[in-house]
Amino acid sequence: MTYDDYNTFCGALPATTHVVQWGGSHVWKVGGKVFAIGGWDEGQPRFTFKVGDVAYEMLKEQPGLRPAPYLASRGLKWIQHFAEPGLSDAELRVYIRESYSIVSRGLPRKKRAELGLDNA
Repeated sequence: MTYDDYNTFCGALPATTHVVQWGGSHVWKVGGKVFAIGGWDEGQPRFTFKVGDVAYEMLKEQPGLRPAPYLASRGLKWIQHFAEPGLSDAELRVYIRESYSIVSRGLPRKKRAELGLDNA
């Protein structure tokens, strides 16, 4: 997946915002909370996303994937796709969409309603 593909995909999810921060990373948020990060490296694209407990255990040692630097060291369940073989583009989209869902479900009810996510 390219950064352009990643940005297009994340931008199509409801009520998302995009900022460039943390050294030029493409950071996507819903309700002001981060759900995906593209970047942190000048070479091959790297994509970081939040996962549940089971997915974290499944993915953390697969080739091309790892616990996300900094985030996972703080006890958070984030995975970084950093090299091949990693995930296919389709699989990466599934995990980014799930990250979006995890983060949006964690927003306060009022914020979800403001964003039109009360049924998401």
